[in-house]
Amino acid sequence: MASEELAQKLQRRLQLEESGAAVEGEVEAVKGAVAAGEVEERSCLTASAGAELSAKLCRRQDINEGAAQPRRAAVFNPYTEFKEFSRRQIKDMERMFRLYDSGRDGYIDLMELKLMMEKLGAPQTHLGLKNMIKEVDEDFDGKLSFREFLLIFHKAAAGELEEDSGLLTLAKLSEIDVSIEGVKGAKNFFEAKAQALSSASKFEAEIRAEQDERKREEEERKHRRAAFRELKSAFTQ
Repeated sequence: MASEELAQKLQRRLQLEESGAAVEGEVEAVKGAVAAGEVEERSCLTASAGAELSAKLCRRQDINEGAAQPRRAAVFNPYTEFKEFSRRQIKDMERMFRLYDSGRDGYIDLMELKLMMEKLGAPQTHLGLKNMIKEVDEDFDGKLSFREFLLIFHKAAAGELEEDSGLLTLAKLSEIDVSIEGVKGAKNFFEAKAQALSSASKFEAEIRAEQDERKREEEERKHRRAAFRELKSAFTQ
């Protein structure tokens, strides 16, 4: 009886040891899986970072070779981004931009810029034109977007363009006159523009006054003709 009881205890102990080993094995298996997952995740992150770096290097190479595609901003609002200009001024710049964007593609390319400078009476060499574009070409596409076109006048008004810059010549000769003495230049620019707007308002007022005068004269002629008809009818009766 004692030997049978002892045998049962030994069997029970053996079962406990086997179950404990199984649990430990499962724990180790779970740990191994977690570790493998971490290694795999790290590999994915490394691959992702490598792909991003590779894309940047390819982009830089395209830029250096002149083959980079332009990156367009999702939203561009000239009225909020260039707050130093009034809506009227930005409209003037937009009108000028569209005038020389003969391809109607939203850009002024090298040949269109060449034509612009010739029309303004300041023709440039091929290299000079390329340098003009390069000075404000933020996306390295070799042509001027409307935003980059506005940068010309922004830099001119802030005195950030060199004296011999082709862009400064463009700004000076355009319908939007820009002075170039730093902050003083910007001040003169806005004063000149305000004066121009004041002159335009005065001119419009003079036109309205002339129109009112012509209306008044026409009314007087109508009254005189009506009075003459009444007088004539009185004599014919």
